[in-house]
Amino acid sequence: MSDTPIPLSAPDAWDFLQSHPDAKLIDIRSSMEYLFIGHPLDCIHIAWMEDPDWDINPHFEVEIRTHQINNSPIILICRSGNRSEKAGIQLLNAGLKNIYHVTDGFEGDRDTRNHRGSLNGWRFHGLPWEQC
Repeated sequence: MSDTPIPLSAPDAWDFLQSHPDAKLIDIRSSMEYLFIGHPLDCIHIAWMEDPDWDINPHFEVEIRTHQINNSPIILICRSGNRSEKAGIQLLNAGLKNIYHVTDGFEGDRDTRNHRGSLNGWRFHGLPWEQC
């Protein structure tokens, strides 16, 4: 059993979702990030940590389990891949299987000017997304 979630780039995650209709993409960012920055189209939102205190959601694992039917693949996405990897580790440690994470996240890595969205990430690659 792996102790880290399976890494996927944003384009690879999109391809995986297209070829695995039972897979679920779960955006684990805070509600504010999800609503105002945007999110992948048709994803499920379950915050792993929520502002203002950034405490880990005590119901996170239970909420994820409601979407993982018959061990279906779960792909976690956050801003840059950092939180999704940590959340994936938490889920694997709780006994869940078939957990993936988007390594470059929704906004991607920072460039030399500390801006996101110019190197990689879901939006950078033009994958389907929406904003409230």
